[in-house]
Amino acid sequence: MYEQISANRRRSLLIIAAFVVLTFAIAFVVTALLRLGPIGLVFAGVFAIGSAFFSYWSSDKVALAMSRARPADPREYARYHNLVEGLCIAGGLPKPRLYIVEDPAPNAFATGRNPQHAAIAVTTGLLEKMNRVELEGVLAHELSHIKNYDILVMTIAVTMVGFAALVADFFARWAFWGGFGGGRDRRDDNNGSNPLGVVLAILGVALVILAPIIARFMQLAMSRQREYLADASGVSLTRYPPGLIAALEKLKADTTVVHTSSKATAHLWIEGPLDEEPGKKRSFDHLFATHPPIDERIAALKEM
Repeated sequence: MYEQISANRRRSLLIIAAFVVLTFAIAFVVTALLRLGPIGLVFAGVFAIGSAFFSYWSSDKVALAMSRARPADPREYARYHNLVEGLCIAGGLPKPRLYIVEDPAPNAFATGRNPQHAAIAVTTGLLEKMNRVELEGVLAHELSHIKNYDILVMTIAVTMVGFAALVADFFARWAFWGGFGGGRDRRDDNNGSNPLGVVLAILGVALVILAPIIARFMQLAMSRQREYLADASGVSLTRYPPGLIAALEKLKADTTVVHTSSKATAHLWIEGPLDEEPGKKRSFDHLFATHPPIDERIAALKEM
């Protein structure tokens, strides 16, 4: 398990580097289409690095805001606070900030850049539908994401997927309004054609198609295996596998969905919040799911 945690950290660095490269490529094509010249290359580099810094420092705030999470009052949610405090003591972790999402669907997620700057958010439905040992299993799972340093790359993915979707929308509008090769400032050759505009148009179309897909598959790559690892790490923290198993069985049986979830934040939750039938994935849907099937997660825990 510890080898997998180390491997996860290495993969996290590679994914973050890939995010910077993808952002640079997108920014470069945009500046080329806007015909900014050599300054466009500098702008693309600055934009890519700036996006990485913004994602590092602010992605957790973006994720919490998108989920409409609010701080959990220690008196109103005493059981929530007490369970997290006990698990943090057992795991040698600083206590993360605790949040509540007003939603009847049972679910939870962790976010932040490191254990010292982390947060956990749970839905009101989770607190209402889980008993103490089940809730402890879910919270241990989320704390394991923090302990395993999954939260950094998973949180950065929120802004990465959102940015890719924004760029795709920009290019779609640009193409619709005749942005590719149009306008008075076309660089025509003697035949009135525009080779540079054609090349940029092709790059633009490719970017529209590929950027969201690449971002999506990077999101999937960083999510699925980490769920299995967080399940195993969470059980090692509670020393009671039946707690998390029972929680996952309840999540599988519950058909409600989180209303504040989106594709950008779906990979953060303990169970895919956008599934109409949680835990019941068809073979084709499984290819694009942010989480492994709950049945497989339960089976893996029962073998421990």
